[in-house]
Amino acid sequence: MHKKTKILLCSVGISLMLGGCSGMNSTNNNQDTEKTKETQAAPSEETKISVQDYTGEGYALPYGRVTDEIADKNLAQIEEAATSFFKEKYMTDVTVHNVVGAKDGATVFVESKGEPHFYTYAVVPIDELEKKVMTEKIWADEFQVENAIKGGLYGMIFKEEFNQLDNYFDSLAAEGQITGKTYEAIQKVGGKGFSTPYYFISIADETAIQPVYDLFMKNPDESAENLRKAFEDNSFSAENLFINIQLFMADKSANPDKKLFDKIIKDLEEMTSIPRGSYSFVLNDNFIDKQSSSGMGDNSLDLLKDIIKE
Repeated sequence: MHKKTKILLCSVGISLMLGGCSGMNSTNNNQDTEKTKETQAAPSEETKISVQDYTGEGYALPYGRVTDEIADKNLAQIEEAATSFFKEKYMTDVTVHNVVGAKDGATVFVESKGEPHFYTYAVVPIDELEKKVMTEKIWADEFQVENAIKGGLYGMIFKEEFNQLDNYFDSLAAEGQITGKTYEAIQKVGGKGFSTPYYFISIADETAIQPVYDLFMKNPDESAENLRKAFEDNSFSAENLFINIQLFMADKSANPDKKLFDKIIKDLEEMTSIPRGSYSFVLNDNFIDKQSSSGMGDNSLDLLKDIIKE
């Protein structure tokens, strides 16, 4: 499947999951349509904020006002349920960074402790009438969580290559040209697997990384060296590992710079020590939408054809 389509479908899946538990059980389609128009309004000047100032505050999900209030009163219970859930099912210790009300539930954003490092989320159902959080029914989309862990395993076993990529973006940021999302924003509303301020990983074909995942699930303390040996290089295709880069102009008054955009593309094409994969790239202005955590705008510069690093 083409990368753009893959990511779009993945985004739709994430939106459905983050939206809660029973969006398909509507009893009044016309009423729901009106609500959707209200809750999914286009970004406005009131909801935009400089990316350097954005910490995830203001992030909202459709139909989440009432459940958000209920979740706030039960944060300790929700946090305990989430940490137990990921420890028991995925052998991973996590930190809960944020809980956001959604339709019929609350989305719990978590970050793994140590390696493999990744961000993901779970959902705790909420009974609005009873004002009750049903922590015993906590759930997560298995594909999303496993994909997040596998992304973290990629980052772990190819740490040197990802360090090279991080160092490049850090050098651009140090020059004052570009910036990325704050770590607080990634922690609170990230939920995109292996993520940094500058990019996140998504995986289309998991054949090469699956043995690594299986080994990790058998022994979460397995060494990075042994995990790397389990990676099936012969099954790896650069077109199936997506490194999705999203940068912002550091200057609050600047539009995306085409010369800088072209320079970064050229640099990425010429670099030989960064991870193998399919690189997409978007350069935004300085602003991000508080409610959706998206920086995409009408003036964003978007790479039309991925850079493939074999």
